[in-house]
Amino acid sequence: MSSRRSRQSSAGVSRISDDQIIELVSKLRQLLPEIRDRRSDKVSASKVLQETCNYIRSLHREVDDLSERLSQLLATIDADSAEAAIIRSLIM
Repeated sequence: MSSRRSRQSSAGVSRISDDQIIELVSKLRQLLPEIRDRRSDKVSASKVLQETCNYIRSLHREVDDLSERLSQLLATIDADSAEAAIIRSLIM
């Protein structure tokens, strides 16, 4: 165990176990299309975390793009229509 982990544990800070880390990385791996679809089971935890960050960034860009497209669509329809209300609810 590293000295940093020892100090944290002795200071009363709760610490996540190695088994919990392995389980969480495994769960992340199952959620990531880039890794989930690979044939090999050998993917490092750092690669899973890196791909998780990339995937989250990609999802943020997609949400931003869709929000922008909805805003543009809202600008082209009657503001009092049922469609406009639906689009506003999706944007908020």
